[in-house]
Amino acid sequence: MDQDISSRLQTAIALRAGLLDTRHEAALRLFNGFYEGCPELAIDLYGRTLLLHNYADEPEMAQELVDRAQETLLTELPWITAVAVKTRHGRSDALKRGVVVFGTPETLTKRVREDGVWYAVDLLLNRDASLYLDTRNLRAWAREQLGEKTVLNTFAYTGSLGVAAQAGGARRVVQLDLNRSFLNVAKTSYTLNGFPIDKANFQAGDFWTQINQLKRRGERFDCVFVDPPFFAATTKGTVDLQANVGRVINKVRPLIEDGGSLVAVNNALFVSGAAYLEELERLCADGYLSLEQLIPVPDDFTGYPETRVGVAPVDPTPFNHPTKIAVLRVRRKQV
Repeated sequence: MDQDISSRLQTAIALRAGLLDTRHEAALRLFNGFYEGCPELAIDLYGRTLLLHNYADEPEMAQELVDRAQETLLTELPWITAVAVKTRHGRSDALKRGVVVFGTPETLTKRVREDGVWYAVDLLLNRDASLYLDTRNLRAWAREQLGEKTVLNTFAYTGSLGVAAQAGGARRVVQLDLNRSFLNVAKTSYTLNGFPIDKANFQAGDFWTQINQLKRRGERFDCVFVDPPFFAATTKGTVDLQANVGRVINKVRPLIEDGGSLVAVNNALFVSGAAYLEELERLCADGYLSLEQLIPVPDDFTGYPETRVGVAPVDPTPFNHPTKIAVLRVRRKQV
């Protein structure tokens, strides 16, 4: 157990003070133990709810650490109304999804606000918390760059990138995910922001099949987001961020307008930044793709210079985190 967890958390909170709002509606990573000296523990803040992630291989060995962290945080942040613990290596799906240990399921935060945009959250939906905090800067990019654009958000999960694009004034946003219940969370986000819901723009289905259908209909988009899970296999195809990320990117290229953007996210922990960049450069070699921008993960997720003591298992350079985000510019062949 990390005997110094209380002081580590106090330092972490002080460094993130600028991200805490007086209405307690923000979402951020409050402590990233992988990089801040306690790899068994990560802590997220969603509004007035704390999520403690127990990453220990033997969860029971970290229970005292989790308890001490909870005690410290409830003292430092007395406005917290609920605490849940997600146990990555828990013996049941329920433990992996999370258990409320302070407050009640009714007091769990149901929505958070980021740069004026509401995002619905279902914190016990699955092992994740339904809103990825490491892509906050990408949501800011979407709001700033996609006004009046048409957008396809593949592997949308709960649709946060599409919500951000819609908030930025996108003309049309299509959200695509295999799981309809995830897309229902996206619809709730639309409702929270007063965005109109066109059911045709929330498409539940297999990525490979849905992309083929969009191609057959002659659909084109100004921007396509590709943020797949590390590994996913259906009868139609396989996504493997270590082995075939190029196949996924090439699959969506025909759907993008000339001069449009392809945003590719690779969150594979054991794919180095150099290897991912090399793959992107290979895809750009024909001249119809060009690497335009790398978008960093925010400091609350990577740890700060004053607190960062750990390193990623594989060097993410030139990216600043294993969540590697690249914006590519598309040029279409002239016919």
